[in-house]
Amino acid sequence: MTASSTRRTTAARTRLAAVGAVAVAGALILTGCGDQTDKGGSSSDSASSSSAPLASKLPADIRKAGVVKVGSDIAYPPVEYMQNGKAVGIDPDVADALGKQLGVKFEFQNGKFDQLIVGLQSKRFNVIMSAMSDTKDRQEGIDSDTGKKAGNGIDFVDYFTAGTSILVQKGNPKGIKSLDDLCGKVVALQRGTTSEGIAKTQSTKCKKDGKKAITLQTFDTDPEALLRLKQGASVADLNDFPVAAYNAKTSGGGKDFEVTGEQIEAGPYGIGVSKESTQLRDALQAAVNAIIQNGEYKKILEKWNVTDGAVTEAKVNGGS
Repeated sequence: MTASSTRRTTAARTRLAAVGAVAVAGALILTGCGDQTDKGGSSSDSASSSSAPLASKLPADIRKAGVVKVGSDIAYPPVEYMQNGKAVGIDPDVADALGKQLGVKFEFQNGKFDQLIVGLQSKRFNVIMSAMSDTKDRQEGIDSDTGKKAGNGIDFVDYFTAGTSILVQKGNPKGIKSLDDLCGKVVALQRGTTSEGIAKTQSTKCKKDGKKAITLQTFDTDPEALLRLKQGASVADLNDFPVAAYNAKTSGGGKDFEVTGEQIEAGPYGIGVSKESTQLRDALQAAVNAIIQNGEYKKILEKWNVTDGAVTEAKVNGGS
């Protein structure tokens, strides 16, 4: 199965994954253990700053430290997940390639997805790489649930495109084909993601159409939501397409889940950067464009079978 595009978000936007390396059962254990900490990450190997072509574009303090601290919810295979105590996946591979251009190491720090923007703004880390969707609400600091201003917002350097998919039990016993089929049913998903926003919007639509609302069960991590689906306690899990495709292929040897229907609301993933860090943002944009041009970006997406989500250039705040 080929993974196309996918997304993730806080206060309602998504993330990505494809066919990859560990079985979902292993992912449930590995990610569930590490997801609650701010540690448990890894450093990407990179060239020394003296030989890196874009090192001079970095802020002096980061160049001197030789490290970009990355906030990430490392529980989203194959975008990022823990393997043998190290963060691996699409985002860590992209970070490694960026590090070679910038002459620094990207060190992943594990945390809850819905707290990553808070961590960035409190300077616990320099950037966010966590299959986070670039949205206007995030750019402007708007709470997607209330529509009210909730903070300063952040900038994004876009590096991938993804959409949301519906994951159901193998054989699709409830006959779920679209969002409309979820009315009056129980849906499990990760809290603070685009998937949650999509499900809430659909639930409102259900009621307007004279149907029962969706019963949402939300969890800190996606593996928890997947377990509910596997147990039959929910009829579906909304997820980024690559992640959904990965879980359909790997969980139970491909016997647990399947993807149904079309992708929903495809949009860009972005590297999150503080509004104050314009020099870092521009350095990252230059580095993403460099790995697109030199072919490293394509190799990474081919490795993880997600080439359909490729972008041709790194845009800043290209999400809507």
